[in-house]
Amino acid sequence: MPLLLVDTNVLIDVLEDDPAWADWSIQQMRAQAQIHELAINPVIYAELSLTFSTVEALDEVLSDLGLVFLELPRPALFLAGKAFARYRRQGGAKHNVLADFFIGAHAAVAGTLLLTRDARRYRSYFPSVELITP
Repeated sequence: MPLLLVDTNVLIDVLEDDPAWADWSIQQMRAQAQIHELAINPVIYAELSLTFSTVEALDEVLSDLGLVFLELPRPALFLAGKAFARYRRQGGAKHNVLADFFIGAHAAVAGTLLLTRDARRYRSYFPSVELITP
């Protein structure tokens, strides 16, 4: 079954029952789980950890959601750094967006799809990544 990386924003929609986005995110995760293996990486895991008090609680939720954990390959780490440098050279002002570059680079290097609500940066810096967006 092909892999699909699930972005943090989609998972937070589901876990926090976001009034604007939970229905879309739940529907997409259910539909995509029928044809893809849903996955996260260490960056997504770290971002999600902000809303949990223990590792065990987070791991239980990830297991319940049927998400597999993928390590970040070194080529993805390298690509993320290069793409982030390009972003900064082009005037990117936010310093806290590096996580998105790790996620986009991982999807690009691994050849996975990416389920996200934040398509603009991924499209700009990782055009080879096929996105599933609203």
